[in-house]
Amino acid sequence: MNGDQAHYPPVEPFGAGFRGRCPRCGEGQLFDGYISLKPRCTVCGLDYDFADSADGPAVFVMLIIGFIVVGLALWLEVSYGPPLWVHFLLWVPLVLILCLPTLRWLKGIMIALQYSNKAAEGRLDKPK
Repeated sequence: MNGDQAHYPPVEPFGAGFRGRCPRCGEGQLFDGYISLKPRCTVCGLDYDFADSADGPAVFVMLIIGFIVVGLALWLEVSYGPPLWVHFLLWVPLVLILCLPTLRWLKGIMIALQYSNKAAEGRLDKPK
């Protein structure tokens, strides 16, 4: 990422990440499958070796979607007191429907933000 000498107009990282596009040119595909990255952009040739979102997207998905679903499940339980099978019937599909696309979107956004902010792995300065 440090050796990027190409000149491209700035790409809005949230839009590119949400659409799963290259963070440099905004045109090439970022993903090769559901959440696995391609080795490089097919349009501008950007090497995706810098991209390491780690567990960040999964943690955000668990926190955000978990907060929503647990809040709704508690509201339903306190308000109506349905049997346990109703909870399984409602919340398991809702969790899958909400988590699967959100994981891909957040991973794309985090990688695009890494590129636009030139984020890199931390390094210790060597004493002189």
